[in-house]
Amino acid sequence: MSRIGILPIEIPAGVAVTVSDDNIVTVKGPKGELKQKVDKDITIKLEANQVLVSRPTEQKRHKAMHGLYRSLINNMVHGVSIGYKIEQELVGVGYRAEAKGQILELSLGFSHDIHLQLPVEISLATKTERRANPIITMESADKQLIGHVAAKIRSLRAPEPYKGKGIKFVGEVLRRKAGKSASA
Repeated sequence: MSRIGILPIEIPAGVAVTVSDDNIVTVKGPKGELKQKVDKDITIKLEANQVLVSRPTEQKRHKAMHGLYRSLINNMVHGVSIGYKIEQELVGVGYRAEAKGQILELSLGFSHDIHLQLPVEISLATKTERRANPIITMESADKQLIGHVAAKIRSLRAPEPYKGKGIKFVGEVLRRKAGKSASA
């Protein structure tokens, strides 16, 4: 039995979950609306402020999808009720970040600035204080989308292991290398 899949999903107040005939789960809440197509073999039931996910057989494929779809629906419920927030820090001399609406303008030590157009589902804010690293803050209801965008931003200048320069998540611990050692 799937340990994740058998757990019921609690629906908080202010969140509405509906399942259509063609197995599309729609979750509406104060932070927005999300939809997810579920495989036809997986059954979704709504019972008294809970969502129950079940599978027809013990096949490996059904077991894998059971936990997957339960996690995806749980992420949707969490996203529309509480939301997701990712903070990234720019470590390096002269590195800057500026938000202009949905466009993120980054100066990362290249010969040109980088302009990134973010999806409308993500709210963007940047904070730059004196003597502190610039911080990019993103908030969204969609966990998959915000994670994908954060990974894309990080890939523009991944942290290097010697000085730690680059874009890292706030609170992330980087593995550092010693560098050259002097020989006598």
